[in-house]
Parts: sequence; structure tokens; C-alpha cells
Amino acid sequence: MSTAAHADPTTAVVGRLPRLDQFLPIWIGLAMVAGLLLGRLVPGLNTALDAVKIGGISLPIALGLLIMMYPVLAKVRYDRLGTVTGDRRLLVSSLVLNWAVGPAVMFALAWIFLADQPEYRTGLIIVGLARCIAMVIIWNDLACGDREAAAVLVALNSVFQVLAFGLLGWFYLAVLPDWLGLSGAELNVSGWDIARNVLIFLGIPLLAGYLTRRLGERAKGRDWYESRFLPKISPTALYGLLFTIVILFALQGDAITKRPLDVARIALPLLVYFALMWAGSYLLGRAIGLNYERTTTLAFTAAGNNFELAIAVAIGTFGVASGQALAGVVGPLIEVPVLVGLVYVSLWARRRFFTTTPPPRP
Repeated sequence: MSTAAHADPTTAVVGRLPRLDQFLPIWIGLAMVAGLLLGRLVPGLNTALDAVKIGGISLPIALGLLIMMYPVLAKVRYDRLGTVTGDRRLLVSSLVLNWAVGPAVMFALAWIFLADQPEYRTGLIIVGLARCIAMVIIWNDLACGDREAAAVLVALNSVFQVLAFGLLGWFYLAVLPDWLGLSGAELNVSGWDIARNVLIFLGIPLLAGYLTRRLGERAKGRDWYESRFLPKISPTALYGLLFTIVILFALQGDAITKRPLDVARIALPLLVYFALMWAGSYLLGRAIGLNYERTTTLAFTAAGNNFELAIAVAIGTFGVASGQALAGVVGPLIEVPVLVGLVYVSLWARRRFFTTTPPPRP
């Protein structure tokens, strides 16, 4: 057997990713630093960004959010939605983990750790409602998960978020706290305010991604679309993400640097959340007999959150300088390094607990 066959799986997978994606945590860290410096060096930046708005969000941030969502949704094979439905174990487990367990766990952690901070608590709950549809594809590839299953679950989560995010936001932010008699849980926005931002910042790129694939494949074929077109537009997702992070950290720079303890308080429940959701999902995948690839896909799609959408909803609903927006910004600060670390844990678990070797990727 060749030496390549014994190569470290992490190195092999990382090597197949575009160079930009290989150093994703570094780029995000640099964008955060650049944003903090920009906020210090450019007075009046907040006023300038608020001059023109889309859905209550300043135009530059809105464009950044739309740009980073579109390429990911253009990658989804929407005609393959039926391929994962044959494995009901994966489908049902994913839906339950994403839309019942995940939001409930984040709701509980938000109230446990931030009961006296209603703005941060609300922002954290919004993060829990925003199920992962974007970066999960990168984490899944790094960990040698099932790429097709991940794409299908991403498509299902995308559609479900458009339909259910506003309703779940109203339930977890207004109805459930009232039922439980939790004080200080009043929500001064309607479910429509949340749903409107979901429709704008998820619905528009979802429709654009679907139409792009349909029209592109009809005109040039799937091979051209995936081998020629997608590689050209894929980097724009990262550019949009980095641009948005720069602007957000520029606007939230004072809050981050002047309130480090608040940032730490937001970070703690996020760390607990990622650990619980990933480990619990991984154990569930093993318990129901999924193979390594689909167990890994289940774990990452359940643990990851769509912090892009959470940031968009928080800013559009509560304002760019709100505590809810700060909680959303802390999301990628914690999620990116944690999930990168979980990639290595997953690859270790493959060697430790799974006997079969996944087939090589084309």
C-alpha cells in the first residue's frame, strides 16, 4: 500500500480545499482585528453606514450578508433532496436535533448564564434558532463527512428557516418565557419583524442560488456548472463574510474592548452549546447505526449555527449597536475555532471507533 494511503486524513482533506478556506480561522481573526482598528480610526462610521438601509440594516452590511449567503446556496443540489430521505434515521435525527433540541438547549443555556442580561440572552436565543446552512459544508468536508447528505440537510434547513424562523422566534422569545413565568422576558418586536429579515437575508439568496443552478445546468450542464462556474463564485462567500465581520467589529469595537467580561459571559454558554450538541449528535449517530460519514454530517449540521443569519436578524430587528447584535458577533468568534477543533476530534474518532475507511473523493 502506498504512503499516500497512510497520509494524515486531516492534511489530505485540508489540501483539497481552496487555499482561502484552508486558512479560514486566520482570515476571520485578521478581519476582527481590522474591524476593531477601523472603528478606532474612523469616527462617525456608524452614522455613515446608517445612511441607506435594507430591511433595517445599513446597505454595506446588507450587501455583505447577501453576498456571503448566495454562493453557498448556489452549491446545493436541489434535485437531490430525495437522496437522504431514504435514510430516515439521518433525516429524522437531523430535523429533531436542529429544530427541537438545538433551540431548546440554547434557550436553556441563555437563561442559565444570562438571566440578568436580556439583550445578550435574546441575541443568544436568536443564534440558537439560526440553524447552520453555510460554513457547515466546509467543516463537513474537513472531517470527511458525507458531502451529499450535508448538501441535502443544508437545503432542508434553508427551506425550513424561511418558513419557521419567525414563528420559533416568537415562541422562544415571548410565548415560552411567559408560560414558564420568567421575568424580564418581554419582547418589543413582532414575529413579523424577525420573519421579514429571514425572508430578505435567507429567502433572496436561496431563490437566487436555486435559479442559478437550474438555469446554469440547463444552459451548460452540471459538469460545467460545478467544475467551472462554482469555483469562480465560491470565494465571494468568504469575501462577503470577511467584509461583514470587519464592519460589524468596527461598529461593535467599543463594546468588545470595553466590556470583555460581557463577551466572556456570552462566550461561555456558546462553548457549552457547541460541546453538548456536537457530542450528543455524534453519540446519537453511533447509537442508531449511521456510518462515520453520516454520523459526522449529523454532528456538524446539528452543532453549527448560521451566525450570518443571526447577525442579520439581530441587527435588522434591534439595531447595529444593540446587545443582541453583540451576541451575534461573538458567535463566529467562538464557533469558528471550536468547530475547527471538533474536525480533529471527529477524525480521531474515525480512527478510534470506526473500522471502515471511507471511499476516496472524486
